[in-house]
Amino acid sequence: MNVGLVGVTGYGGSVLYELLLRHPNVDKVNLYGHSQKVAQALEEVLPQLRRRDSILPYDSADIMKNNDMVFFATSAGVTTKLAQPFIENDFPVIDLAGDFRLKADVYEKWYKKPAPQSDYLAKAHYGLADFTSSKGSKYVANPGCYATATILALAPLVKNHLIDPSSIVVDAKSGTSGAGKKLSQSTHFSQTNENLQLYKVNQHQHIPEIVQELQKWDKNLPYIQFTTTLLPLTRGIMASCYAKAKSDVTEEKVQEAFSQTYSDDTFVNATEGIFPNLKQVIGTNFCDIGYQLNPVTHQIVIVSVIDNLLKGAAGQAIQNFNQMFEFQPDAGLDLIPVLP
Repeated sequence: MNVGLVGVTGYGGSVLYELLLRHPNVDKVNLYGHSQKVAQALEEVLPQLRRRDSILPYDSADIMKNNDMVFFATSAGVTTKLAQPFIENDFPVIDLAGDFRLKADVYEKWYKKPAPQSDYLAKAHYGLADFTSSKGSKYVANPGCYATATILALAPLVKNHLIDPSSIVVDAKSGTSGAGKKLSQSTHFSQTNENLQLYKVNQHQHIPEIVQELQKWDKNLPYIQFTTTLLPLTRGIMASCYAKAKSDVTEEKVQEAFSQTYSDDTFVNATEGIFPNLKQVIGTNFCDIGYQLNPVTHQIVIVSVIDNLLKGAAGQAIQNFNQMFEFQPDAGLDLIPVLP
């Protein structure tokens, strides 16, 4: 099949392009720039890919004519403006941006941008691939990177009502690629190297996304305390989560919850008492989780690690693509960690 990709020049888009090139069910990848007026050689902007493809001018009719589906790997606010013809024609879309993840008022509050029309939002499927299937969906909102790591860490506890829902604290850390390609003062090498920086404290746009999805399992969950730290490395997210266990919760109950939730999951590995590190997932679509109940404080600590550009973006987009078209769950995702 032929697939379109809008936004190959960003980090998430370029990683997605690489995955699509190796996908066994993809015959051709057509590239488009959402503000492109004339064709541009890909090697002018991404010479390291060593491809002679071109980034074509954006035209929704041309995309639908020459492709079987399209990915958008664009900045927030772009698909709000561009999604209409695809939705109205029931043309399959997987959107890596945040535009269609939240209710309109929540999106505008946290993203400071106009939201998509409510009737369009109603047609979007939130594609947390380890819990919901994109089969039969025409518009998939791919989850955010912090949201993926955090929801996967907390899901077994929230689903099984093992914790005080008002006690969740998340200390999440990310490499600089999570901030995108555009340089800022905080992501300048001289600032990030040999440094740790908190940013968007209580303001990160993935907070309402996490709460929204956790509330689907426990409507009594009111909020989370969520802090983000910028790490002096390129890729990876580590979410360290803490929650107060209910009085009757035992180690066995916690272990059973994680085991039942992820025993048949291709891409999530959860282990009691063994906490993961970033290097074991960088370059893969895996989410590795370690958890432990502290018998003294009765707090549960859960540590979740992902590659933010794969499981947190392009890799999960491929999972949703595989579900949408009923391909093998791991098609195009047979990846190994970057070593050493």
